[in-house]
Amino acid sequence: MNIEKVMTREVEYCSPETPIHEVAAKMRDLDVGVMPICEGDQLTGLATDRDIILKAVADNTSMESPISEIMTTDPVRGTVNMTAEEAADLMADVQIRRLPIVEDGKMIGIVSLGDLAVTHKLDDEAGQALEDISTPSEPEK
Repeated sequence: MNIEKVMTREVEYCSPETPIHEVAAKMRDLDVGVMPICEGDQLTGLATDRDIILKAVADNTSMESPISEIMTTDPVRGTVNMTAEEAADLMADVQIRRLPIVEDGKMIGIVSLGDLAVTHKLDDEAGQALEDISTPSEPEK
């Protein structure tokens, strides 16, 4: 099954200059845990709720600072040509729960483990991806 059949197409995004607190508020309002960061229509990064907590709140970064200061740069991307199974495998390999889908660098959608799980043929792949992603990391020594 092609990824286009399961991905979400209408994806909100913010620019790299958007203040951290505005990105967080938009994430709250949309009830999402990740916000794509784009310059024009080109994906330049992702901001996650985890980025905001661990890189901004924990370090007492000003919430007026641009999201570019804490966003994940050069995020893993999927392509419009991949299958849903390939997306699930990629997500499991790099331990991510959401995968932006791009075409020629342009953000055209996003797919989540939830999107994959509701596709009956992908229940096993999504379940395996979630299991792989949820494997606890080893504490730093």
